Amino acid sequence: MALTDNPELMRALVVERLVGATGEPHRVIEAARACATRALAPVLDAFHDKFASPIAVDILDIEIVRLAELKPEENCCDALVVVPAEISGDALSMRLNPRAISILVSALFGGDPDLPAAPIERPPSAIERDVAALAFEAFAKALNGTGSRSLGLRMPLSKLQSGLDFRRFVVRDGPGVRVRFSLGGEESGGVLTAWMPQRLILEMRTAGPQDKRAGDAEAADWTHRFNDEVMRSTVKVKATIPLISMALGELASLHEGQVIEFDDGNQPEVRLAVRDRDVFLCDFGKSGHHYTVRIKQPFDARKDVVEGLLAL
Repeated sequence: MALTDNPELMRALVVERLVGATGEPHRVIEAARACATRALAPVLDAFHDKFASPIAVDILDIEIVRLAELKPEENCCDALVVVPAEISGDALSMRLNPRAISILVSALFGGDPDLPAAPIERPPSAIERDVAALAFEAFAKALNGTGSRSLGLRMPLSKLQSGLDFRRFVVRDGPGVRVRFSLGGEESGGVLTAWMPQRLILEMRTAGPQDKRAGDAEAADWTHRFNDEVMRSTVKVKATIPLISMALGELASLHEGQVIEFDDGNQPEVRLAVRDRDVFLCDFGKSGHHYTVRIKQPFDARKDVVEGLLAL
């Protein structure tokens, strides 16, 4: 779903860019802390599976910042990745400092966890970038979450940036929140820093399970699967109303012009079908002089088979 297709979202982005609209600081911090805390266990599990040596992970601090602060210097030796989401092109940005990269490489190849890792003093090599990608992926999946509170991050991750890539790196400024995670201990460990726009973390992390954004995310997912031409194509929709049950003998005796009685007091269940495939269960009704069907729930083929067997 393109951002231009949602005027309300575009208006929020413009206001955020021009006047720096922010959320209430304590709500932003609470939402970010809840997000980061929930991510710790999944990250530790992922690190246990991916790395030969254990790596301690903890939350260092959480602060309200401007997103422009995440832009690295050109001579920076960090590794960085920007993860887009359904409603934001920069939903999550993450940076690993040189010491964190060294700790991750040492852990992957079974280095002694008791020996301090020296930070690299040059842009990450190809192997170091691959190792950094493992950490970024683990944090992105953990911070993303599931269900209606999910950030909606798009996986797999985009290409990592480092070294000369930072010359062309452009940051969209705005109010954000920064979460710093320690890797390998607070004293001699490295740091993974995550930035998220305040608007996104407030909308997604404080949403209830019935929030409208869950439907928007599902609609966006279908839009990504099919292009606009397919979504605008026309199909015939057919509503089928089961009238009565008849024995085969009674069915064989039907003839032209015969009237089949329909009990108006017992409104039957209607099935809405597209290309002979049931998609919704509906209620039959009437509005004025017109007969209508009201969509009740999606059609569950498995449940329908089970109910049919029980009715035998």
